[in-house]
Amino acid sequence: MATTPVARLAGLTQGYGSRRIIKGLDLSIQPGVTGLLGPNGAGKTTLFRTLATIAPPRDGVLELFGKPVAGERDVREVRRRIGYLPQDFGYYPAFSVHDFVQYCAWLREVPSAQASSATEAALSAVGLADRARDRMKSLSGGMLRRAGIAAAIVGSPSLLLLDEPTVGLDPAQRLDFRDLIRSLARAGAAVVLSTHLVEDVGAACDTVLVLRDGEVVHHGTPQQLAELAAPTAPGDSPLERGYMTVLGELRPTEESAC
Repeated sequence: MATTPVARLAGLTQGYGSRRIIKGLDLSIQPGVTGLLGPNGAGKTTLFRTLATIAPPRDGVLELFGKPVAGERDVREVRRRIGYLPQDFGYYPAFSVHDFVQYCAWLREVPSAQASSATEAALSAVGLADRARDRMKSLSGGMLRRAGIAAAIVGSPSLLLLDEPTVGLDPAQRLDFRDLIRSLARAGAAVVLSTHLVEDVGAACDTVLVLRDGEVVHHGTPQQLAELAAPTAPGDSPLERGYMTVLGELRPTEESAC
């Protein structure tokens, strides 16, 4: 039996000023881990800001958790269930790591009786429990990214939007991150991971979306994307070559180059 999508977009149009970035997008996101690929300017961040209810749609329908999001009351209700890590997130430098994550729990309206334990669980999940009392301004770039991930997952949101979450993480930390998002998906969350690291998508994602110029040019499994690889596509793996193929990035053949 089909399940209700965590998020559904129908005819979504989005942009800034006179510029349209997303044009008539139809999309459903189910529980599990979805990888979002696309070149710079494809509309990935704009899509995230729309799903996070930061930017209301210009046109079309946005449904979250089975209900249309049509007004401020709807927005406040669904934001309690959304965790969002932007590529560049803000924080108060003098906050301790614990205070920063607990503040984000308060913003999401995690019940006060649960906020402290939820904060400790999130910090433990990203390997920052021993740095909980450190000031945010003292953290390295990789630690800051892990603090941001903790802020996104605190309170166990149902929809988790992660924009370039592994930037600054070393290889071991990236492996830990993959384990973390798999565990969140097993618990029933929908995790959407935007990245330029195709190998992370192949290793951790059930589904992959490829955006180009605000439109979905592929929606399927990583294996299905790899099977689309053209012989002349650049890349070091079938998945990379499949990605470049759906973007139309092919090397000229010797015959066509003549």
